[in-house]
Amino acid sequence: MLAVALISTSACTPANAKNEADILVAASLELSGSAADVGVAYQRALELRAAQINASGLLGRRRLTVRIKDNRGDPATALSQLTAFTADPAVTAIVTGTCADCTGGAARAIDERRVPTIALSPVADVIAPPAERRYIFRLAPSADDDAVVLTGELGRAGQRKVALLTSDDAYGRHGADATAREAGKIGAKVVGRAQFAPADTDLGKAARTALAGGPDAVVIWGFPPQAALALGAVRDAGYHGQVYLDAAAAGELFLGAPFAGADATALVFTPTLAIDDVIATTPAKAARRQWFQDYTSRYGTYHGHASFAADALQLIANAVVQSGSLDGPTLRARLESAQIDGLSGSIRFTPDNHSGFTPQSLTMLEARGGRWRLLG
Repeated sequence: MLAVALISTSACTPANAKNEADILVAASLELSGSAADVGVAYQRALELRAAQINASGLLGRRRLTVRIKDNRGDPATALSQLTAFTADPAVTAIVTGTCADCTGGAARAIDERRVPTIALSPVADVIAPPAERRYIFRLAPSADDDAVVLTGELGRAGQRKVALLTSDDAYGRHGADATAREAGKIGAKVVGRAQFAPADTDLGKAARTALAGGPDAVVIWGFPPQAALALGAVRDAGYHGQVYLDAAAAGELFLGAPFAGADATALVFTPTLAIDDVIATTPAKAARRQWFQDYTSRYGTYHGHASFAADALQLIANAVVQSGSLDGPTLRARLESAQIDGLSGSIRFTPDNHSGFTPQSLTMLEARGGRWRLLG
């Protein structure tokens, strides 16, 4: 079981009154559709982490439960679910998945009903504008930070001609722009650029368009299933050079085709996905290793994004313990000052920054031996 000392290093002792209300966290996730790979990982992580938190005794007599619904990546469905969640007085907080429009559509209801919400979306605009989304927080790597780490590796490897193959959505477009901007800073040039729709399954044409400029390296932005399709498409098009994937592409630990045997594939992500390569020299690293083992033991494999959902639940539990309250504004104030060394990495929220995942927690991984390993 994950050490309680890591869960809450500054929490006050919880009250043990018999009439304490339980904590209900409602989640609207993409359990079907193009982002289901990540959504199911979030669901599993929330269920496992809730059980761990309850077993730890952190909450005293309270129990934490999660209520999860499938929004199918459809903003209208999500709006209905989230509106119902905010109207339910039993709901303490909300967790939402990858779909930024799904969260954004309900932003007004979330703020008006004052229900703290943690979005696991990679789209930075899910918390903008801040004045209208005071109760929405975001916990995921940002496209800008991904691009800095990716292009840093491009520079180290001496690759100066880059092709971009990205999803045609807010995250993919932001990622492409950020990569092009950062590439310019290291003297690299984007020589090809193509997009694919989030539901596309045949990416051959997009891959050939991206490769037309003869790149030294290809950068792919997309969620796991399509990132794998994109990688397969560029290999099928005859490109065998270095491919880089953004953090949203992180999926299962063990890799099938086209990753298997692909020594020239790298990923920007957190070290947790390659935890076997990390020496547990601190309590935080030991906790991440234990989480990795617990998740793998329960589900048979590990999914990279699982730790973000687990950390979201932990942040909510910590806020309740530290404040002794289930009141929305009180919990929001606690979240705005939350600082933990989480399972995904270092997390720091402030009143001016509701995007808590710190860029220092990102590193480069590579596909090696059928799984993700630390690069080098």
